[in-house]
Amino acid sequence: MELVAPANGIEIAYEAFGDPADPTVLLIMGLGVQMLGWDAELCELLAGRGFRVVRFDNRDVGRSTKIEGGRPPNVMAAATGDASSASYTLDEMAGDCAGLLDHLGVEAAHVVGASQGGMIAQTLAIRQPRRVLSLVSIMSSTGERSVGQPHPEALPTLLTRRPADREGFAESAVEVFRVIGSPGFDADEEKLRERAKASFDRGYYPEGTARQLVAILASGDRTEALRRLDVPAVVIHGTEDALIDVSGGKATAAAIPGAELELIEGMGHDLPRELWPRFVDLIVANAERARTLDSIP
Repeated sequence: MELVAPANGIEIAYEAFGDPADPTVLLIMGLGVQMLGWDAELCELLAGRGFRVVRFDNRDVGRSTKIEGGRPPNVMAAATGDASSASYTLDEMAGDCAGLLDHLGVEAAHVVGASQGGMIAQTLAIRQPRRVLSLVSIMSSTGERSVGQPHPEALPTLLTRRPADREGFAESAVEVFRVIGSPGFDADEEKLRERAKASFDRGYYPEGTARQLVAILASGDRTEALRRLDVPAVVIHGTEDALIDVSGGKATAAAIPGAELELIEGMGHDLPRELWPRFVDLIVANAERARTLDSIP
């Protein structure tokens, strides 16, 4: 059941799976992608391992608050260093996560982020380290411009506005994942269409995606701050990621002390169903590392 939480001065739409008494795993999705990007079946798999799993819409997507007014987001200017059109940065988006945890009565959670969600998760661990029991950063990067850049064939997926009709939106989603998806794994294109249509029905808001992209560009390089983290961390990245090059994952793992790097052959910029058990095992093992460290006097 979808719920709405007041958080950080806005409203966040969210959904929870599992026993509220279990430790919380907070799942943070990426650029312009609603909480549906974390498939319900994947959430149930993780909940079945003894966790309360929370997925949510970031600000400016889905059913969470849309940040309206102010200057229109200028992606091209932000890409060349002028981020003055930013309505917010990753700091505010991390604050939304903390506000959601406050609403849930959760002091600290195991935090998992994919793509931009990984950047938000990293930022939450940097800004509010006591809220993060363990960190998993999937197909993400550090903000350092020399790593994690999109491949030329993937650039249009960032800069091209999607069709404003339901069927066209769904077909464009399939086309996007033909470019950035995982060549080493089978894609369920009908499932992609269904998810895209469900997302369209929940709220199509391209301006929000542009604002999120400007927020990334405005937030700078986290490398030095990541070097100061003291949290069990796993970095997962596909070797065939065309949207955020694998160098971004390698740099993230190199920056976080003690981080484990899991490179997956044939994985692109998506979460293939075949890999769900592997993702769950990595998340659970990392959470267990946090529990073990916490038990050491």
